[in-house]
Amino acid sequence: MRFLRRALHSPLGISSGILLALILLLAVFAPVLWSAKASAIDVVNLLQGPSARHWLGTNDLGQDVFYRILVATRLSVGLALAATGIGVACGLVLGTAPLIAGRRAGRAITSVINVAVAFPALLLALFFAVIFGIGAEGALLAIGFASAPAFARLVRTLSASVAGLDYIAAARIAGVSRLRLLTRHVLPNIGEPLIVNATIAAGDALLSFAGLSFLGLGVQAPSYDWGQLLNDGLQGIYTRPAAALAPGVAVVIAGLAFNLFGEALAVGLGVSSPRIGSLRSALAAAAGKSTAADQRASSRTEAADSVLRISNLEVSFPGGVRPVRGVSFTLKRGEAVGVVGESGSGKSLTALAVSRLLEDPANVSADRLELLGQDLLGRAPRGTAGVMSGREMRRFLGTKAGLIFQDPMTSFNPVKRVGSQLAEVAAEHHGLTRRQARRRAVDRLRAVRIPRPEHRARQFPHELSGGMRQRAMIGMAVMGEPALVIADEPTTALDVTVQRQVLRLLKSIQAGTEGSGSTGGSAAMALLFISHDITVVGQVCDRVLVMYAGKIVENLPTADLAAHARHPYTRALLAAVPSMETPRELPLAVIPGAPADPADLPAGCAFAPRCAFADARCRQADPALVADDAGREVACWHVDRVLAGDLTAGGPANGLTAGQESVTAAPAAGEPA
Repeated sequence: MRFLRRALHSPLGISSGILLALILLLAVFAPVLWSAKASAIDVVNLLQGPSARHWLGTNDLGQDVFYRILVATRLSVGLALAATGIGVACGLVLGTAPLIAGRRAGRAITSVINVAVAFPALLLALFFAVIFGIGAEGALLAIGFASAPAFARLVRTLSASVAGLDYIAAARIAGVSRLRLLTRHVLPNIGEPLIVNATIAAGDALLSFAGLSFLGLGVQAPSYDWGQLLNDGLQGIYTRPAAALAPGVAVVIAGLAFNLFGEALAVGLGVSSPRIGSLRSALAAAAGKSTAADQRASSRTEAADSVLRISNLEVSFPGGVRPVRGVSFTLKRGEAVGVVGESGSGKSLTALAVSRLLEDPANVSADRLELLGQDLLGRAPRGTAGVMSGREMRRFLGTKAGLIFQDPMTSFNPVKRVGSQLAEVAAEHHGLTRRQARRRAVDRLRAVRIPRPEHRARQFPHELSGGMRQRAMIGMAVMGEPALVIADEPTTALDVTVQRQVLRLLKSIQAGTEGSGSTGGSAAMALLFISHDITVVGQVCDRVLVMYAGKIVENLPTADLAAHARHPYTRALLAAVPSMETPRELPLAVIPGAPADPADLPAGCAFAPRCAFADARCRQADPALVADDAGREVACWHVDRVLAGDLTAGGPANGLTAGQESVTAAPAAGEPA
C-alpha cells in the first residue's frame, strides 16, 4: 500500500517500524528460545537482585526475571492483538449497522454507541471483566468489547461520509444489495484509516491488559504476562526495583512502538493517496431493460414524440420545506432543454427526483412524472393494470436514462479502475459477460474521445485528468442507449478550454452523432442540462427553463433569451454575465439580496424582495406561468413593464441600475420609498 511505503520513508516510520518488528519477532521466537530458562526454579537464589547471572534478579521461586519478561512478550502482544481484532470486528458490525439494518435499527444502535463512547475504555473493560470473569479469556473479551464503541463511532463517521456520495446512491438505485454495497463500495474506501487506528488501538489494548493483570483480573498463574510480572515485582520494589520497573518499561516500549507506528501510518495516509485523502468518490449509473409498458402514455401521438413529461412535480421534506414546487414541462425526443438558476433554486433536486435518487425523508409527488410513458412514481401506467417492480424500474431507468454528475472526481469509486466501473453497469443490467462488458466499456471510452481507451480503462480515476474523468462519466451515462441524459452542471469543475470540448461532446451525443463507439451513430436522445451559467445553456440547449425558489418562472427558446426574456430574474441573470463589451472600469453586475429560503418563503412572488418591479400585488399573490402567442411562458405580473423598462423611478429594461448594473429595489408607483 502506498501510504505504508510513504510512512516507512519517514524517520518516525523507520524507527517505530524497526522497533515494532523487533517486538513481534521477540513474541514469536522468545518462548522457543528461552522458555526453559524462564521456568527453571533455583531455590538457592530466591529473591536475588541483579547480577551477572541474573540480569534483573529472580523471583520468589528463583526464576530469572529477565527471561520471563522476554517470554511474556508473546502472551502480552498476542492478547493485545486478539483484543484489537475483537474490537475492530465488533466496531465494523455496529458502525455499519445503519447501512445494513436500515434507518430505524441503525439509529438505535448509533444511540447505544454514543452512550458507550462517553465512558472511558478502561472503565468499560473493568465492567466487562466482572461479567466475563477473571482470567485471560475474560480479560480478552472485556478489552475487545470495551474498545468496540470507539471503533464503531469511527466506522460510523467514515462510512457516513462515503454513504452520502453519488456513487453509493446510484449503486442503491441500481439494485446492489446492502451487504455488497458495504463490502465493495464502503469498506474499501475507509479501510486505510481503520488500519491506522487499529494499530494505535493495539498499543492501548496492551496497556489495558497489563492493567487488568496487574489488578489480578487478567492472566492467572502459572501463565504470566507483563502485567502479572509487574504485580509480582511490585512487592519487592524497595529491595529489588529492577524486577518491578523492567516489566513496566517493556509495556511502555511496546505500547509506544504500536502508537508511534500508527502515527507514522497516519502521516503517510494524510499525504499519500488521492483515493482516500478526501474519502470522496463517485460512480453514476443505473442500467437495465425496458418493459412492454415503455411506450404507453395518455396520448399515443404525444407519447411517440415525448421522452419526459412532468406535471406539478413537488419535492418536500419534513417541517413543510418544499424546495421544488409545482414544476411542469415536457422534453421531446432529440430536444436539449436547459435548467438555470442560482444555487438552491431546485434544479438538482428536480433532476434527482426524475432519476429516483431521492430517498427518505424526501417526499416526491407529481400529477405526472413519466419517462417514455412509464410512470416513475411506481403507479400503474394509464390504460393498464400493471405496476413495475423495484427491479424492473431500476432496469428501465438503467437503459432509458443516464445521469452525469457535477464533479467527476466524486462520481467514481476511487478504489476501482475506470473500465471495471463502466463494465459493471453493462454486466449488471445488460446481461453481458465480463469480457463483453469490458469491450463495451473500452468502446464507450473511445466514443467519448478518450485517447488510448484500453490503457485508460485500466487506470484509477485519480490517474485521469479532470476532462478525461468527465468524458468517462459521460461514457458511463451512455453505456446503454438512453432516451434521456441528465447532465447536472457537468462543466463546473473544468477550465474553459476543456469545458468547451465537453459541451461539444454532449451536443454531438445528444444529436446522435457520437456515443455508440465503433457501431457508429445512434438515435437522437433528449438532454436535460442543468447549470447556473445561463450563457453555457445557450450554447448547448434549444430551450431554457429558468427556476427560482423551486418554481419555473420562465420557459422560452434559447434563441429568444437576449431579445424576448420577460421575467426580471431572467434578465438579471443575463445582465450579470460579463462580456467582451462590459466596461472594465465599472463593477460587475450583481443581483441584490439572497435567494429565497425554501423553509421560509415570502408570500406572493418569491422574487419580489429582490425585484425592482415588485409592488403590493407581487407581495400578495404568486403569478402563474402563462404562455404568449409564440409559446413562451413567464410567471410575472408586470411583463409589459419589464419589456418597456418602466421602473417608475427610472432604469433600463433589464432591471439593473445604469453604471453599476445591479438590480435595485426601486419603489413601485404609489409606494413609499
